[in-house]
Amino acid sequence: MNRPSHFPRPIPRSQRGAVLYVALIMLLLLALIGVAGMQVAGMQEKMASNYRASSRSFQATEGVLRNTERAAEAITDRTALPDGSLISATSISINCEDGFDPVAWARQKPVPALPAVNVRRIDKCGGPGGNPLDEGQPNDDDSASFQITAYSTDNTANPSSWTVIDTIFKL
Repeated sequence: MNRPSHFPRPIPRSQRGAVLYVALIMLLLLALIGVAGMQVAGMQEKMASNYRASSRSFQATEGVLRNTERAAEAITDRTALPDGSLISATSISINCEDGFDPVAWARQKPVPALPAVNVRRIDKCGGPGGNPLDEGQPNDDDSASFQITAYSTDNTANPSSWTVIDTIFKL
């Protein structure tokens, strides 16, 4: 049995394509999020590279510094210098009035420079009681103190970072 419908069938309207516009806007937003993510990843890669160069430079400079400390101790003890030493007995300054400035010294170094050190013996400079040599006190090499300033880069062939460390080394 077919009953006649009391409700007329709706007449199909023409489609306007709203779903297409919404989908295109969503794709555009996803593309913008992807581009922003790529920029963030690129920036993080640059930051990691800079951190690595800085860390390698610091470690290289610290190695130069430790080698120089061993060399200063060997010079004071009058034993053989370690391999690769950057100083000799004549390169240790004892002049207390030279006005050495580690920052100015480092700024004078060209960036692709090889590792360098500046060593000053400072236990005979001023302090309580003045200079022990001037007062007739014995020269005490067992308690020698040195100001050691070391300079190095992360890569000697193509440096991108350099470090200067200034320390006081006491035997």
